[in-house]
Amino acid sequence: MSNVEHVADSLPDDLQPTYGADEYQIPNNDKRKLAGYLYLLTGFISILLFVFFVDSALINRGFLISGIGICMFGAYNLSAATKCEIDENDALQIAEKELGFDIGPCSAQLMWRGLRSRPIWRILGYSSEPIPKQRAVLLIDANTAEILEAVVEENPEDWDSSAKQTA
Repeated sequence: MSNVEHVADSLPDDLQPTYGADEYQIPNNDKRKLAGYLYLLTGFISILLFVFFVDSALINRGFLISGIGICMFGAYNLSAATKCEIDENDALQIAEKELGFDIGPCSAQLMWRGLRSRPIWRILGYSSEPIPKQRAVLLIDANTAEILEAVVEENPEDWDSSAKQTA
């Protein structure tokens, strides 16, 4: 008899159902701070080159103009660097407190809003009855946990007729 090992088919590790099932990390705008500081440094160096070597054949007014523009973009990056302080679970808890009813089926989406790209949670939720009586859309600032907008209404969808059609 030969000493041959039995080889069975198996999925690679990265295709296993539990692969990557760790805690999801929310993207944060505070990463823009590093880019902002690098832009400011680059713009400042460009301006300094213009100031100290203005008579050089290689340095012209373009260094000054581009340096100012790069510094302005760096300042924008620093002003837009906002950290997400709340995650989707916190946003759903805030929504339940604001709405006054338990949320059943819901969806939470992180979006960015405005010129400074502020992180905002958009929550769509239905009340928790078997056939939801209410629905709501809320916008919650992910940095300050402030509710920016809230629309609550009676659920206009007729779920009884759709349940009868699928049966």
